[in-house]
Amino acid sequence: MGSFFCRRLLSVFLLVFLLASPAVAQNDVKKTKGVSLDTSHKFVPKQAQAKKKPNEKAQTVKRPSVQELKRKVAEQYNVVAAEVPTELQGKLTCRSAYVMDAKTGKVLYDLSADRPGQPASTIKVLTGLIAIESFTGNEMVRTSAYAANMPASKIYLRKGASYQASDLINAVLLASANDASVALAEKLAGSEQAFARLMTKKAEALGAQNTICKSANGLTRPGQQTTARDLATVFNRAMRNPDFAERMSTVKVHTSDGKVLRSHNKALWTVDGAVGGKTGYTAAAGKTYVGKFQRDGQAIVVALLGSAAMWDDIATLVEHGFTKQEMIASRHDGDAAGGIQVSQVSPRDPGKEHVDYAMLTLSGQKKKIKM
Repeated sequence: MGSFFCRRLLSVFLLVFLLASPAVAQNDVKKTKGVSLDTSHKFVPKQAQAKKKPNEKAQTVKRPSVQELKRKVAEQYNVVAAEVPTELQGKLTCRSAYVMDAKTGKVLYDLSADRPGQPASTIKVLTGLIAIESFTGNEMVRTSAYAANMPASKIYLRKGASYQASDLINAVLLASANDASVALAEKLAGSEQAFARLMTKKAEALGAQNTICKSANGLTRPGQQTTARDLATVFNRAMRNPDFAERMSTVKVHTSDGKVLRSHNKALWTVDGAVGGKTGYTAAAGKTYVGKFQRDGQAIVVALLGSAAMWDDIATLVEHGFTKQEMIASRHDGDAAGGIQVSQVSPRDPGKEHVDYAMLTLSGQKKKIKM
């Protein structure tokens, strides 16, 4: 009887213990919920972590803008970095433009300057230059039916008739004559296609990198292209030829048979400092232009493609170019006043080498000039 009672009492104690164990475990879990484990494996109260964060200062690194980087690089090497196209945003109608210092070659403005497009009549710069360098006297050039049938602009050469080469060169560079361009091309190379290949090689020799000629006059052809940068580069080099520069600066000239040829370059009498330039237009190219301007001992070359308001664009780019040159001159003067000496190393410019040119004057007389 006594042993039975002891066994029953032990069973009651075990049952009470088992029922009480989950509650104790639950309380232990509740007590540990206020503790978290940080990365150092130490128990740190959350409140302490929360108090730490406001006192911590976030370190941020300010990155320089692209414009600042360009300016710093330009100042370090004493060059002018290309302009951000948005600088004249809303003031230009052309698809691409390029302004360069005619003496140093430094970029003063660049708007998609390497974007290719049809050149229109600006490519006649190459036609006229090659002709000036190729003819040695008062050669006569006979007009083929193909040349005579070229569309305007033209001076209406007659099929089978012959004309002085010097007159035809003026007709190309001043009056932008398509028929005269083809007549000269056929005389010099046998065909317009062969002459166009010579033009491409000449452009490359003058420093152009993206110019392909397919015609002597710039009329639209598949695969024909140039860029604003190439036009400026070619024209700047061409203007070192005295005969070419003289013709480009002429507003009006008489041919040997009494006709009057007038320049299409309106900038000569409307833009201060204009010394020469060539206009162009086709539906595919839009209005195109390349020209040189001089003021107060400074000189710039302006080129543009695909313009809707060409003369307004030219005026805007010319003023911007000379303003930029003044800023550069002022900065250099400031450096000199502060005792800073800047050493410049210029690459050898083949255009400055002495070159003998066979020149044709407006009177048709031959002379040799060493450049």
